Amino acid sequence: MGTESEVTESGVGIRRRNCLCTKDDFLPEESFKSWVNYANALRQTPTRLIERALTRSDDATELEAKSRSQHEMKKTLTWWDLIWFGMGAVIGAGIFVLTGLEASQDAGPAVVLSYAVSGVSALLSVFCYTEFAVEIPVAGGSFAYLRVELGDFVAFIAAGNILLEYVISGAAVARSWTSYFATLLNFKPDKFLITAHGLAKGYNQLDPIAVGVCFIICIIAIRSTKGSSRLNYVASIIHIVVIIFIIVCGLIKADTKNYTPFTPFGARGIFKASAVLFFAYVGFDAVSTMAEETKDPARDIPIGLVGSMVITTTVYCLLAITLCLMQPYQSIDPNAPFSVAFKAVGWSWAQYIVAAGALKGMTSVLLVGAVGQARYLTHIARTHMMPPWFSYVDEKTGTPVNATAVMMSATAIIAFFTKLDILSNLLSISTLFIFMLVSLALLVRRYYVSGVTTNANRNKLIVCLLLILGSSIATAAYWGLSENGWIAYCITLPIWFAATAGICIFVPQARNPKLWGVPLVPWLPSASIAINLFLLGSIDKDSFIRFAGWTGFLLVYYFFFGLHASYDTAKEFERSKVWKNKNIEEGNGTSNGLDSKHAPSAPVASGN
Repeated sequence: MGTESEVTESGVGIRRRNCLCTKDDFLPEESFKSWVNYANALRQTPTRLIERALTRSDDATELEAKSRSQHEMKKTLTWWDLIWFGMGAVIGAGIFVLTGLEASQDAGPAVVLSYAVSGVSALLSVFCYTEFAVEIPVAGGSFAYLRVELGDFVAFIAAGNILLEYVISGAAVARSWTSYFATLLNFKPDKFLITAHGLAKGYNQLDPIAVGVCFIICIIAIRSTKGSSRLNYVASIIHIVVIIFIIVCGLIKADTKNYTPFTPFGARGIFKASAVLFFAYVGFDAVSTMAEETKDPARDIPIGLVGSMVITTTVYCLLAITLCLMQPYQSIDPNAPFSVAFKAVGWSWAQYIVAAGALKGMTSVLLVGAVGQARYLTHIARTHMMPPWFSYVDEKTGTPVNATAVMMSATAIIAFFTKLDILSNLLSISTLFIFMLVSLALLVRRYYVSGVTTNANRNKLIVCLLLILGSSIATAAYWGLSENGWIAYCITLPIWFAATAGICIFVPQARNPKLWGVPLVPWLPSASIAINLFLLGSIDKDSFIRFAGWTGFLLVYYFFFGLHASYDTAKEFERSKVWKNKNIEEGNGTSNGLDSKHAPSAPVASGN
């Protein structure tokens, strides 16, 4: 949407010019004003990269960034909304599809342990997210948190993976929606897929229904956040009722013989399944992006995030137990496991109830994902790492219209082509990587504050963090490469323990949380880092290749566009602060006929 600034009697206003887009909506910065400017910017890439990589933002700067969206998001949500959003975001395709896939191929009945491991890892990450969300209640979620503690460059790489995570998870859920819709109509799960023989395997099963579902969800998400919340209530309540039905009726038809053998693929299969099943927990971070729309973040966010995660993990484990007691793991259908399981035990009528409940659950996941991913993109665009056109918030609906439409369009395109197993593995890598970075950022936040932490304590912290990361990576690599070895664990695990104890004993905390803090610091975030990295060691090589390809694309975009846009934005923000401070010191309060409170708003960037 094209915008044009004009000075009015009330200061600087925004005049909308129909719905046309101009170059300045996407690349308004000085580096892109001409080809000469752009060439000069490219020559300065090494210098600018060093500056931006070493520059950290601050809490106040991230909060100020909200002004870049022209209109504020409406504060309408409570902890009750967040709990239901959390459950709506998480309980969907993960449990209704991946449970069958991983039980039959990797874990067997021990898939319940896989869910427990993933749940513990996710819960540790939830605690870290919660402290950040309370202290920095903005729509940027983990992107904003990483910008504050680890700097622009790390935040951008994470941001790209956050966006990939949301697009992929939405695409996977949309395809699962089609499978359960087919079973609801008494067809095979792949009934509505169209085979395109000219495309590569894994990308040749086209899903037009998934595209239509994405379009409908996009419209709902754009209209109203509170309206989305109410629809999520209804869908989630129906979903919970169906889940209770599955557990109770499924256990009635249980056969304990199906639990033998319990671990047919051993410990390696359990952890391999756990890494993939992390897909089932990814939606909760969407709740942290709603902090900007929460009435009382200090109370509502901890209750909403932790409460929804505990409930979700419990539900997942109960459903996994039920499924594997109903059928031998070898017979579980990977596409619509619960519907087919009821049919297999002679309750064909129940498959329709299960399919309807699954559809409701996956609709909630898509809706909350659409809301969350748009808010991530909105805040990233506020920093100009992505074009500022994406940051526009509609005055009437109070929602990020442009970001929602673009992200859901990307989701629909991916859903149209790509199979679930390809999506789930790639998604788990991005999620585990981001969760690890947020846990690392929390340790930095607690133990390093510029101007407060001494150089000696800073150096101790850096050494300990490097040892935690190094030992965790080594443990994961050894697990992934060695089938039966154990000697390396006797080295890596004590190093992790000693490094974490070193922070606890030798590095004093430089910051105490103002409103709500993570317990057991540094042990809890350090354990989160170790578990997330360990689970990465169980993911297949092809997924890492795809992950590396996407990260390479992000780096190309950053070096040619994002770096220079964010650099110019930071400089403009610094000049704006100098201008404001000068007027305050001189006691003028006015400049060029404008009252200081009506001074042109500067782009937002890092503050330190």
